[in-house]
Amino acid sequence: MPSAAAKQEDPNDSQPLWREAELRAADAMGRLMEFWGFRRHMGRLWTILYLSPEPMTTADLSETLQLSSSAVSLSLGELVHWGAVRKTWRPGERKDFYQAESSVWKLLRRVYERRELNLIREAREAFGDAQQHIDEARRGLGGEDRRRLDYMHQRLSRLNALSKAGERLVGLLVAGRMINPADLQSVEEEE
Repeated sequence: MPSAAAKQEDPNDSQPLWREAELRAADAMGRLMEFWGFRRHMGRLWTILYLSPEPMTTADLSETLQLSSSAVSLSLGELVHWGAVRKTWRPGERKDFYQAESSVWKLLRRVYERRELNLIREAREAFGDAQQHIDEARRGLGGEDRRRLDYMHQRLSRLNALSKAGERLVGLLVAGRMINPADLQSVEEEE
């Protein structure tokens, strides 16, 4: 049985030994990206580019991941949009080359800023609108209906406070500042 070093140097072997490790890492990142709401191929492509010392073409990526060129192009377009990948060129070449953003922190900040922060702000606005509707509906009511709407108003106030605290925390994260999780706990303790 040939050793690992002999296998890596075997000219008859269609893939180098390190390719399996590269693909495992790409699959792991693909699963993480999918968990965060992105398409799995985006994570896989970014990882291959991140691990590559040289920019790669769409054809290189298609071959490495065994994906269609259209799937690669679509995912690369989204990665470029998020700033996770950038197009680059080589003198004398007509093809587009792609290179991964190497700062993972920049990527995380960009996603938190563009996606999570916007979602929190939208939720906070929706809670505020719901509170206003409850306030309007409470006027002139009494008895059980009034108690129910008072309860709903109180709960919406807590959701609104929680979303404000979340917005502050994500804002601090994006700014690279210290985060105090007690900010969220204090909202819960205001019952």
